[in-house]
Amino acid sequence: MSETLLAALPPGPFVQLARLLEGTAPGKPPISLAVGDPSGAVPGYITEAMARNAAGFGNYPAVTGTQDWRQAAAGWLNARFALNGAIDPEKHLLPLNGTREGLFSVLFPLMPLAKGGGKPIVAMPNPFYQCYAAAALSAGAEPLYVPAIEASSFLPDYAWLQPAVLDRIAAVYICSPSNPEGAVASESYWKKLFELAERHDFIVLADECYADIYFGAPPASALPTRLAQTGGVKSGGFSRLLSFHSLSKRSGLPGLRSGMVAGCPELIEKFRAFRNVAAPTVPAPILAASAAAWRDEAHVTANRAAYAEKMAAAKTILGNHFQQPAGGFFLWLKTGNGEETALRLWREQGVRVLPGAYMGREIVPGKPQSNPGFSYIRVALVSDLSTIITALERMRKILDRGI
Repeated sequence: MSETLLAALPPGPFVQLARLLEGTAPGKPPISLAVGDPSGAVPGYITEAMARNAAGFGNYPAVTGTQDWRQAAAGWLNARFALNGAIDPEKHLLPLNGTREGLFSVLFPLMPLAKGGGKPIVAMPNPFYQCYAAAALSAGAEPLYVPAIEASSFLPDYAWLQPAVLDRIAAVYICSPSNPEGAVASESYWKKLFELAERHDFIVLADECYADIYFGAPPASALPTRLAQTGGVKSGGFSRLLSFHSLSKRSGLPGLRSGMVAGCPELIEKFRAFRNVAAPTVPAPILAASAAAWRDEAHVTANRAAYAEKMAAAKTILGNHFQQPAGGFFLWLKTGNGEETALRLWREQGVRVLPGAYMGREIVPGKPQSNPGFSYIRVALVSDLSTIITALERMRKILDRGI
């Protein structure tokens, strides 16, 4: 990565957090609610599947995965999103070494040299998952940070952009349920986004990693919305769409580094050809464990119930400070100045959270308060319930006093 590119990428959120807290001792035994790292026991059938298929480590894996994995992944997609078999395991999906790897590398084979008379643009929500910007810059595109604020239900309003800007867009990222806010894109939102993509000729990269963590009705998904909009597989199917899914979030298995991408067969084929050269293949034993996870819903239901219990505890403890997300496992709490709040929580209570500004960009350069994340902190409810309750009770003492 060139020095110019490195300069365009500010330090990551957790590097910034480490700098913020450096030299400040925690006021109480430390508890971290900063990193979205799902924790818990690994189901026995996962380790058993890996052990049964351990001989696969002795062979180069295929870029398309095993037939068993493809069938399991396609089966889950078709069942979870009521697609009536529209996902063909041989045409519509690929395995990933964790979804972040796919979200980053997907732009390389799909990015044009120019678009709309200028440098191509990759649009993304602001705040955002940091690999989106790294991907855009690495693929030679200009990242465009579109505010995802309370007034727009914490989702980026891409239709707000000027037509000349939209014509330069080659791809947009959209995360639903969103990280960090927990906002969910409605079916109407997805439809309007695809209509915009048709008019201005761009690709929709739907980061739906949190699709199985929700607290009401299951969130609308890009896949069935696009399928219905195009009139079915024979009429265009998933054109302009790639949807990303992860076992890190759905199954609480971040260390497995296993996810998938599904959607438009033409885009999948271009991505497959690139991956065949770049060689980010998934080992067969990992695919066997992944297939077992995609086929099991009991552990997903249990995970969702556990997150619901944690959210209920947060609502009880935090009171008026609590803002219920529609999905995901983060709290997005408005505190006035997220950085000051994070420092004070650490210094007085030993609780580590992430300032929201570290996931965003200033809309007006040089004005920190123009960063959509400036007033917020992100709190990850991924530890065990007892630890979370202790941390939230400590947080309440600070939040009640204000900053």
